[in-house]
Amino acid sequence: MLKHCKPFAALLVGSFLINGTAFATSNEEHSVRSVQQTSTCTGTVLDETGMGVIGASVVIKNNKTTGSVTDLDGKFSIPNVKRGDVLVISYVGYKPMEVTWEGSPLTVTLTQDSELLDEVVVVGYGTQKKVNVTGAVSMVDDKVFESRPVQNVAQALQGQIPGLTMSVGNSGGTLDSELNFSIRGSGTIGTGSSGSPLVLIDGIEGNMNTVNPNDIASVSVLKDASSASIYGARAAFGVILITTKNGQSGKTRVNYTGNVRFSTAIQVPEMMNSLDFANYFNAAATNDGSAPVFNEEAMNNIKTYLSGGFTDPTQPEYYGTTINPQTNRYRNYDGAFANTDWFQEFYRKNAPAHEHNLSISGGSDKMTYMLSGNFLNQLGLLRHGEDKFNRYTLNGKFNFKITDWLTVNYTTKWTREDYDRPTYLTALFYHNIARRWPTCFVIDPHGHYAADMEIIQLEEGGKQNDQKNWSTNQLQVVIEPIKDWHINLEGSMRQYHRAYGWAVLPIYGYDASNEPYLLSWSGGAAGYSEAQEVREAEDYFSTNLYTDYSKTINGHYFKVLAGFNAELYRGNNLSGFGTDLITPTVPQLSTTQANQETSNGANELALAGFFGRINYNWNERYILEANLRYDGSSRFLGDKRWGLFPSFSAGWNMAREPFFEPLNKWISTFKLRGSWGQLGNNELDNYYPFYQSMPTGVNSTSWLINGQKLNAAGLPGIVNSLFTWETIESWDIGFDWGAFDNRFTGSFSYYNRITKDMVAAAPPLPGILGASSPKMNNADLKSYGWEIEVSWRDRIADFNYGIRFVLDDNQQKITKYYNPTGDLNSYYVGEKIGEIWGYTTVGIAQSQEEMDAHLENNRPNWGTGWQAGDVMYKDLNGNGIVNSESQTLDKHGDLSIIGNNTPRYKFGLTLDGQWRGFDFSLFFQGVMKRDYWLGDTYFWGAQGGMWQSCGFTQHLDYWTEDNRDAYYPRPYFSTTKNQQPSTGYLQNAAYLRLKNVQVGYTFPKKWMDKIGVESLRLYFSADNVFTVSQISGVYDPELLGGDWGSGKLYPLQRTWSFGLNVNF
Repeated sequence: MLKHCKPFAALLVGSFLINGTAFATSNEEHSVRSVQQTSTCTGTVLDETGMGVIGASVVIKNNKTTGSVTDLDGKFSIPNVKRGDVLVISYVGYKPMEVTWEGSPLTVTLTQDSELLDEVVVVGYGTQKKVNVTGAVSMVDDKVFESRPVQNVAQALQGQIPGLTMSVGNSGGTLDSELNFSIRGSGTIGTGSSGSPLVLIDGIEGNMNTVNPNDIASVSVLKDASSASIYGARAAFGVILITTKNGQSGKTRVNYTGNVRFSTAIQVPEMMNSLDFANYFNAAATNDGSAPVFNEEAMNNIKTYLSGGFTDPTQPEYYGTTINPQTNRYRNYDGAFANTDWFQEFYRKNAPAHEHNLSISGGSDKMTYMLSGNFLNQLGLLRHGEDKFNRYTLNGKFNFKITDWLTVNYTTKWTREDYDRPTYLTALFYHNIARRWPTCFVIDPHGHYAADMEIIQLEEGGKQNDQKNWSTNQLQVVIEPIKDWHINLEGSMRQYHRAYGWAVLPIYGYDASNEPYLLSWSGGAAGYSEAQEVREAEDYFSTNLYTDYSKTINGHYFKVLAGFNAELYRGNNLSGFGTDLITPTVPQLSTTQANQETSNGANELALAGFFGRINYNWNERYILEANLRYDGSSRFLGDKRWGLFPSFSAGWNMAREPFFEPLNKWISTFKLRGSWGQLGNNELDNYYPFYQSMPTGVNSTSWLINGQKLNAAGLPGIVNSLFTWETIESWDIGFDWGAFDNRFTGSFSYYNRITKDMVAAAPPLPGILGASSPKMNNADLKSYGWEIEVSWRDRIADFNYGIRFVLDDNQQKITKYYNPTGDLNSYYVGEKIGEIWGYTTVGIAQSQEEMDAHLENNRPNWGTGWQAGDVMYKDLNGNGIVNSESQTLDKHGDLSIIGNNTPRYKFGLTLDGQWRGFDFSLFFQGVMKRDYWLGDTYFWGAQGGMWQSCGFTQHLDYWTEDNRDAYYPRPYFSTTKNQQPSTGYLQNAAYLRLKNVQVGYTFPKKWMDKIGVESLRLYFSADNVFTVSQISGVYDPELLGGDWGSGKLYPLQRTWSFGLNVNF
């Protein structure tokens, strides 16, 4: 830390000089000569507080393969050092120093580099000093990814960067799942176009989840039009720049990082026990006016089973079932009385995984290299059937300094993912788990799994295999004809291949005589079988040609960049399908006998763009930047094909002004910045929106003529040949600061972004045409919000600690949309994305008299037989009837906006510290405000009939005469009158989650020297440790999607990891 007491600092300097100590006080290089002689150079590296600096690099200047790293006390030792050798001492955050050794032990004090001037961030086609950045840019380094037991990069980025939203999609927590991500909100409303951030990996477009997290050096996020505009057509909604590690000149370094981990599902619903379930279902049935589901005999069997009354393991009752005398098969549902929590049956605890990463780097002044490989093996949560994931990555980066004016860089990457799981593991499976009654049994007296309980389908009903391969090759040539003029020639190629398929195999149940019989796989014919194979491929080619020149004249800095880039996507696919396998042991297309089908497709997309950028600053006080992009896309025709998109930004570093000098000892940077710009979006749903297509099929009719299906063609739709660019216009204002020797740093931004001419529904055409209207550019969407990022890093004695907090808010509003009637079931002008319309509730009626009095002036126009225990809805418009009228903006009856499901005030908090080899970190992530309406069976329990309903422990708190203070109203199977969207049951989906906790220990250097190891760190890490939320305990607040209803997804996992990091 820098000292503020000048007299004391002067005494320190004087004492250090008297004792032959080197002390760095500026950016200049210093040399201190000692007089004693020895063959081993020893010394101590201190900071300004006098504490030893752990992990500082000490190398011989002219022989960087010889060196050392300081230990816990800041000490180092280098054998066979010659007198007069110059040592280079460096450590992150401190100014590097040179010391000449002449024989005596050294004491070297490093001074903290309090300037932000040398800190650079990665931006479009290069880097910039952070102090000169005028756009909205955030960056994190490799510490975000260190030792995290995550499946992919996106999981590690969640909550780390303000404005970058990572959310779980409808794949849930499956082993190959990928998070959905956006920057400053969704780019479009998805009614004909899409908008997602551009991801560039070392400059080439790619999938961030194919990157080995251990290879990442930094991630920059470009959030506004000014910073992203240089990338053109696909950067309209922000850019994520991932830069991987390069080799460093010097001795060869070998690093191994490995861990073993164990995962358990979190926030899994807890089923009622069988007796509570029977009582709950009986209540729902009797409330409907029906007979109880479980009669007296069934109830007695349940009670006997729970009390352990069935003791003979040769009898079916011991297993919770009976035999149907008509079929000689074991009963499930009717006639079963076991006690099974099906979530516990299907999901295992402590699913194991292990990951290994090896890297080798080094080089010389002429060539550096980095080679790395990674392997991850993960078993899934399923207890039945194969559920496993493997990922392999190989990466190489080579940098060649051919001459002083010619540099060649080559990068190659390869990633493979293999995911095997049961064919039956579809979205329907997660819906079916809850529908399985706890009274159903698992295993029969012969040891076979019960029929129709999904287990047999998972274990024996076939498997899905999905293999994905990505390979990337990049070549860059940099020519510097004269100083500060660079000519860059870049060519890249990425190939993607996917092979996936599945088989549905015949499955068998066993009767009471232990004889097999064919089962229906999923409601179809017993013994059904099929096979499907799909092949997908995409080739991507990218060319970048650009040049830049920079010059400083009397404090005026100029930099000019101009270039051209072209991209080409070529994709194809082929699939085959057939049924009725000859033998289930060879589930291939060639062994199918019926319904054999094939299909294929191909597509191509070309993009091209010319770009330019001018940077100017005067003494890094006044900063200007202008960008221009001229983009073309093959998605558009004629004069719509090309678009011109400008952007401008400016900054003012007030801390460089003379009037600010009195504050400089506290505040070193205070920069105001602003930007405005436009970008084009060409991401339509169709590569060829201007071509008419006519669907055709071979033997595709649903009717027969002379016993044969016919070839058929469908009516071609109407197309729009006038599609053009969606224009994204945005402005951003903000400020950045650095105070107290940059121990306290941060930034704030406020932004406004409008997506103009967004693709959406068009006015309808007359029905006599027999075709619907094509979509057109006729909608606008406004996104607005703010972001803040603050951090504090300091040291108390020998304890280093840091605090980092990020917070952002985003809202989106429809400003233009064709909806002349104001239909609430469609988008409308003025709508905030995520609005929830519903009724206002008064509470649950506690008596028939209370309900009758309420209905006199508040009678819903739905439902009958209102009674005590039912919900009371409120009439808002005073007509005595509760209804939604025509569900339009003008006539919405008693509906009102009761909430919004957009996540608001998203945050991340990181706490870390280091003390004498020990280190720890805590990372909290969450959302401060979010409403959510949960309207399906997971929330309500009894809904949609007996066979669609479920029973979780939360559902036990339902209204009865003996439980008047219940949360839930009376349960019914046959009506949803109590389950209309309403204020009474709107959920608060805000949450706080301890996303990661980590504890590590780095062994002392002197111990490691004895075993020939440079450094060794052992660590423990855990993800998804605990969650605080007011949402229903059935749900994970991060897992609210699902094709069959909210929460019906593969669970997220709590993961415990033990690992080591060793350097040689």
